[in-house]
Amino acid sequence: MDNNDEKIPQWYHIKNINSIDSPALIIYAERVAENISKLKSMIDNVQRLRPHVKTHKTKEATLLMMQAGINKFKCATIAEAEMLAMVNAPDVLLAYQPVGPKLQRFITLIKKYPSIKFSCLVDNPVSAKKIADAAIENDIEIPVYIDLNVGMNRTGVEPGDDAIELYKTCANTKGIKPIGLHAYDGHIRTPDIKQRTIECDKAFEKVSILHKQLIENGFTKPVIIAGGSPTFPIHAKRKDIECSPGTFIYWDKGYKDLCDEQPFATAALVISRIVSLPDETTLCLDLGHKSVAAENEIHKRVYFLNAPELKFISQSEEHLVAETNAGHSYKVGDVLYGLPFHICPTCALYERALITENNEVAGEWQIIARDKKITV
Repeated sequence: MDNNDEKIPQWYHIKNINSIDSPALIIYAERVAENISKLKSMIDNVQRLRPHVKTHKTKEATLLMMQAGINKFKCATIAEAEMLAMVNAPDVLLAYQPVGPKLQRFITLIKKYPSIKFSCLVDNPVSAKKIADAAIENDIEIPVYIDLNVGMNRTGVEPGDDAIELYKTCANTKGIKPIGLHAYDGHIRTPDIKQRTIECDKAFEKVSILHKQLIENGFTKPVIIAGGSPTFPIHAKRKDIECSPGTFIYWDKGYKDLCDEQPFATAALVISRIVSLPDETTLCLDLGHKSVAAENEIHKRVYFLNAPELKFISQSEEHLVAETNAGHSYKVGDVLYGLPFHICPTCALYERALITENNEVAGEWQIIARDKKITV
């Protein structure tokens, strides 16, 4: 435990920390730039990158990637799609099948930004027809990707005859145009990269067969978008496959532990202060459910870089209670730097992130796409 001792230089220490209220989300800009550079170095062609923006949800991080030559993106919400459109990202895939009011919002967004290539997912003929009908009513054509279930068992159609028929149906339906396949394998999370590769290759085999069959059926070579963060280095070695990592931009404790073969630097932390010392071994921090993702069990929500020995007892909306050793030197007001286990939903808890440059907070990024709606 270093108790924020500036005599011990640590990459995460913030020089003007006393002017920063807590809890707060801190983004280390230099490390973000480093992660983008590392991402590009792990693939043969930057045009094969289609990062998911669900992690950062900001215009600023998107612009950094665009400046690095990345021009294709994936998102999960209409707000994220609109955020991308606001910075003129040229190619935006809504990795979701829009139904109900979401479909009309998607149509509105497409018409509002006609210069941007928007596309979405589809996994059944009924939804395909509804998307097509809405497109026809608005005098547009929507490119679609067939969403494949490669083991996630969440959405998608099984690669095989049903997928071929769906592709044909979409091709013969005015208003939509099938342009590719989407295969998300988020269920593959084996820590050992060799075993993870075996599992990934097995899941992808059916996608490769389907791809070949579609070409044999006379379709223009479909684009394949595959994988997330754990399988990114595996898919990156395949020819022509577009890859969609997202967490790389900030990285987190969860993927740092799971994917230790990947070189990304942790670039986003939450700061917290000790607000009370109820007894000689108990600390209470101002980091509740509202300030760090709490879907994991309590010991896998945050890891304090300058207090790694803490054991967590309980967490409520505004407080995190931890246990330490008797005789400790912690004081009320001490700042703790926390590395979230899951940064994506943690970012969604904050309206803005504070940005550091040269170890000082120098600005902020609005996490604009955390909202369910921006304007559309």
